[in-house]
Amino acid sequence: MACGIFDQSAKTDVVIWNMMISGLNKCKRFRVSKQLFFEMEEKGIVPTVVTLVSSLSAFSELSDLDSGQRVHQYVKDCKVESTLILDNALMDMYACCGEIDSALEIFHGMKLRDVISWTSIIKGFISSAQMDSARTYFDNMPERDSVSWTAMIDGYAKENRFKDVLALFHQMLAENVKPDEFTIVSVLTACAHLGALELGEWGVLMFNCMPQRDKFTWTTVIVGLAVNGHGQEALDVYSQMLRSSEKPDDVTYVGVLCACTHTGMVEEGWKFFTTMKSQYGIEPNVTHYGCLVDLLGRAGRLNEALKVINNMPMKPNSVVWGALLAACRVHKDAEMAEMAANQLLRLEPTNGAVYVLLCNTYASCNKWENLCLLRRRMMDEGITKTPGCSVIEMNGFVHEFVGGDQSHLQLRGIYSTLNEVIKHLKKLAGYVPDTSEVSLDIREEEREKSVLGHSEKLAVAFGLMSSSPGVTIRIVKNLRMCIDCHRFAKLVSKVYERKLIRRYCAPGNRKWCSKGFGGGSVTILKGGKVDSKKFQLVETGNEVHIKRSSKESTFFSWREIIGRATHPKFSKNSL
Repeated sequence: MACGIFDQSAKTDVVIWNMMISGLNKCKRFRVSKQLFFEMEEKGIVPTVVTLVSSLSAFSELSDLDSGQRVHQYVKDCKVESTLILDNALMDMYACCGEIDSALEIFHGMKLRDVISWTSIIKGFISSAQMDSARTYFDNMPERDSVSWTAMIDGYAKENRFKDVLALFHQMLAENVKPDEFTIVSVLTACAHLGALELGEWGVLMFNCMPQRDKFTWTTVIVGLAVNGHGQEALDVYSQMLRSSEKPDDVTYVGVLCACTHTGMVEEGWKFFTTMKSQYGIEPNVTHYGCLVDLLGRAGRLNEALKVINNMPMKPNSVVWGALLAACRVHKDAEMAEMAANQLLRLEPTNGAVYVLLCNTYASCNKWENLCLLRRRMMDEGITKTPGCSVIEMNGFVHEFVGGDQSHLQLRGIYSTLNEVIKHLKKLAGYVPDTSEVSLDIREEEREKSVLGHSEKLAVAFGLMSSSPGVTIRIVKNLRMCIDCHRFAKLVSKVYERKLIRRYCAPGNRKWCSKGFGGGSVTILKGGKVDSKKFQLVETGNEVHIKRSSKESTFFSWREIIGRATHPKFSKNSL
């Protein structure tokens, strides 16, 4: 209606043009807004500051540098009076177009700056992937509002700097700045990657209190719940989303399929996989197929999983084949494991983890001849098995363990605790060590001894003896968890009433993953990239600690690296 009235008007009053351009911007019709501005110019209508600001806003959204520069040149040629709102609009236009130097020139030439000025230049640095510069300007802001905090937090999230997301969010709460829904989305994403359970749970509570939720907020919560083992809760949120006006997208369905995987809801997963296309027109991508293969594989339906792979409309990647190989190991299908491993090695010929998984599969199936041939092949091709290494943070220090470790200063206490734990698990939970994956044809007594000396069990024992009851134990490991360690950790969580979170790097997946145990439940989540050859990071309640990988085992805390700046302790009462 507004467009019809405008078309019938005399179009001589600049106010009408301003109202029309501004209205189009609010409706996100930026291209029409741009056309209207240049039509106005052709008719000889002299623009006001309001016209220029509204048009620059449209050019920013379109990343139209040429049009923005024309407006800037007009401002210079006509000596339009410099105002805060106009300078902010010009600076934001350059920042959105990636011209950070031009934006900085305007910023430093401004006689007066407000929080919008500072936030615009920070966003410019972020869009140019200059996070350190963005942080410098952020720290120098005279005052910050929730928008500037959220811009910085979101920038860290997009750069996969999830530790920085949580550290800055803690600081935001400590300064009594109330987060909005956009902040919570970024924080929940970081929590999902890092396994920060308490903060993630608080984020879900915030989500439940939000008066308005967009598609991205719904999706973030669904994925976050799914990967943290709350499959049914994730599906409940998905049902709520469908009852709202928001529609799911491809990422939403990754979370939904992941939820089905961790709750063993195979038929429901199949249904969601089918309806995402038939009902919402979403074409499944390789990630969705990977989730489906994982879902079927965990349920032991290996032939169906292979059929899905063979019928994929795109080439399966290493994640898809890795999911099938892991399922073959668990369900002891050596023949299919060989096929999956061969496909994986075509994609990643030097990935030693693939060989290890296949070795474990052969061992569990008592195929010792195949195992020996595979080991010989590894030697001939120079493929080495990465030693298992587990890292745990306790009382401000990071402790590193390898299989059968004999070097720790508290060695005697650790093995004493481990033996005591094993006795309790055998007595109270019927624990029997699973030696099926020991890739050596030796006596059962020796096989059991080999399994019980795994680095992860040593780290768990150290965590139990070094922390108070109820404290969450977090472990970082460079390899996938073996079947026995998986069961051991699950029983420890149940018997000792502890949450256990461990991070590992899965074969065919360059990102780190996590397994969490709480009350005996098991969850998996994909996490941020970590270079385990250089350092390991472990988060505590109020600090993050780093340990360089070295024989000297030198310890560094995060505060030493960032100028002894500790993260303010998180409190739900901070708001």
